[in-house]
Amino acid sequence: MFEFLIYRFGQFLALSLPLNAVYSVATFLARLQYSFSRKDRLIVYGNLRAIFPDKDEEEISRLAKEVFVNFAKYLVDFFRFEKIDSKFLAENVKVTGRENLDEALKGGKGVIALSAHIGNYELGGAVISLIGYKFNAVALDHDNKLINDFFIGQRTRTGVQVISLRSALRSCFEALSKGEVLALLGDRDFSNHGIVTDFFGKRTMIPKGPAAFSVKIGAPIVPGFLLRMPDDTFELRFDKPISYRATGNREADEKKILRLCVKVIEDYIRRYPSQWYMFRRFWL
Repeated sequence: MFEFLIYRFGQFLALSLPLNAVYSVATFLARLQYSFSRKDRLIVYGNLRAIFPDKDEEEISRLAKEVFVNFAKYLVDFFRFEKIDSKFLAENVKVTGRENLDEALKGGKGVIALSAHIGNYELGGAVISLIGYKFNAVALDHDNKLINDFFIGQRTRTGVQVISLRSALRSCFEALSKGEVLALLGDRDFSNHGIVTDFFGKRTMIPKGPAAFSVKIGAPIVPGFLLRMPDDTFELRFDKPISYRATGNREADEKKILRLCVKVIEDYIRRYPSQWYMFRRFWL
């Protein structure tokens, strides 16, 4: 109950104060969290160190602190979903590469939107829905029903269709068969049925969902990321579909596609390391 009340109080502040003021409060609290939560700080620091072994300690610490600040701003944006309208989109979100998504949808097999815990993936889903696409997102259920209902409510108010991870398989196939967009985060496996592969040269388990659905249905995979800019506006970026040549060997094809997905995600993390929200030890 206490955690739920924290979320609702955060939403109250986010909706009551001007955005810049809420960001200031969030930044202050994030820096406190960075200073006093040694466990989280060391985990984020360790993940960044694994990616950038040649950076000095001062630079890694700076990036780690920015991760905390950007994640706090991500929560502010999530709390303010009811304020998202056409005016907000016009003033704060630049969409690039939309033609890549539109072209991929013409195949009639739906599109797998590959993203990760980078930037503001929640806001990205809201934007995609609000600009006119049938958008489905697979989400992990929270154990606390009040918190789970709160998160689902925030997502659905922007038109996002939420698919529970517990019943994802059938619903994902249905969304793709209807020619819709299915969003999957490709950097953290919650099912324990992923594929162990290299990620920045170290072994970890990566979800195989994007690769498995693509092989099974033939749906194209379009990388899509909503990134925070230095002025706190956003760019929603769609890359060209991931290209591969199927061999007919399901397992081999899945592994090949997975490696291509990992390469895309690695590239975005390298370019936007302070926007990768990974508060757990990532490698095996």
